[in-house]
Amino acid sequence: MTGNGQPPKGGFAGLVPELLVEDIDVSLRFWMDGLGFTIAYQRAEEKFAYLERPEGAQIMLCQRHGGWETGPLEPPFGRGVMFQIYVASVDTIERQLSAIAIPLYAGPREVWRNLGDRQGGMREIFVLDPNGYLIMVAEKLGERPLRL
Repeated sequence: MTGNGQPPKGGFAGLVPELLVEDIDVSLRFWMDGLGFTIAYQRAEEKFAYLERPEGAQIMLCQRHGGWETGPLEPPFGRGVMFQIYVASVDTIERQLSAIAIPLYAGPREVWRNLGDRQGGMREIFVLDPNGYLIMVAEKLGERPLRL
């Protein structure tokens, strides 16, 4: 699994989480084969990869080495955090996850949430990555007037 060794195609996002993982190869299979990310660049000697999706989502994965862990880290690693990724098609991601035998944590579901003076709709699925990080994969359904 190699990237082209270039910065992300759309430039660096303003906020890019870096997740500590137990096994970089297992995590790369999940994020790439399951969620459709590609490697922008990696530092194999550091067991680090910078991933991106065509819609602009970016994430970094780094195999644990004890360097900057701020406290005890035990599975599941993702307690208290959820990462939301917007994609063009939730159905595509759901099929990819199924193909590599990754079960959904929840969903699919359609939800409409208040966004100030309107509502925004999303079709969502939830999945846990191999380290216990909760991922919401969402497809935007558009906006509509706020229902009173």
